[in-house]
Amino acid sequence: MISPAELAELMADLESDRIERTESTNNTDKFSQAVCAFANDLPNHKQPGYLVIGVDKFGVPTGLDVTEKLLANARSFDTSPIRDAAMSDLSASLFQAYRQEVIDPEVIEANHRSLEDQLASLRFYDSRHHVPTVAGLLLFGKNPRYYLPGAYIQFLRLPGTTLTERPDDEAEISGDLLSVLRELDARIKVNNITKPVAVSTLRETSQSAYPDVAIREIVLNAVMHRDYQSNTPIKLYWFTDRIEVHSPGGLYGEVTPSTLESRSSYRNPVLAETMKALGYVNRYGYGIQRAQAAMAKNSSPAVQFEIDDRTVLAILPGKQL
Repeated sequence: MISPAELAELMADLESDRIERTESTNNTDKFSQAVCAFANDLPNHKQPGYLVIGVDKFGVPTGLDVTEKLLANARSFDTSPIRDAAMSDLSASLFQAYRQEVIDPEVIEANHRSLEDQLASLRFYDSRHHVPTVAGLLLFGKNPRYYLPGAYIQFLRLPGTTLTERPDDEAEISGDLLSVLRELDARIKVNNITKPVAVSTLRETSQSAYPDVAIREIVLNAVMHRDYQSNTPIKLYWFTDRIEVHSPGGLYGEVTPSTLESRSSYRNPVLAETMKALGYVNRYGYGIQRAQAAMAKNSSPAVQFEIDDRTVLAILPGKQL
């Protein structure tokens, strides 16, 4: 965790792009934008960035009182403490593997802090209550569903076009986030069958009903933006004519049905930051655009969306082969 002296030095450095200052106590969109800008790390610092609330643009504290309401405004759900959880619910080996993947080796070498402090510095652990955060359990939890019952993906491969038929394959994909994402990748590859298609008398090319990247982007979008307070899982239903991805929670923040492909608000900024650091998403706000571009390149119909207050449903129509 940053020391008071280091924080004071950063606050006074008006040229640094590792700090965002704000006098606002309730501009949660600005808070999320700052977190995600630090996550993108375009200057490639490979060091933490800091959002400092209650400081003016010159780095001078405004004398803001720290209240429970202020802490609630500044905290997204994925940084909330899980009061009944404990340090023993996290896998230290998963966290160490994550650190080696995303943090500069020299920073790790110079870091002699306790495991709790290391986790807390990345918002995976709440030092005030001495418990893991939602993000910590999702990423490194030994059994995240024990505390977050909806934190899994229900996968069904169906032989027809309705849910009334017995699935050919079904699974509840759960566990730490990396394990979930790896299994999803494997299932997409197995189920998205490629077929040879004649393009001339002597030549063939391989085509699939869906571009892998489109399925992947839509599912990753659901994992990143879903409401983890809901006990409902993400549902991935693979019919013979389409794929449906149901994401619990509806739209968030400034995003509306008309701005879905061009604007982002971050319900889970720490989770989004981690997925970016691990290479599962390239830049925030472009996932749906990438999916639509991939569908168009594959000569597939565009992804369709049906949205209400509780769910975002993405429908990928299959291409006839």
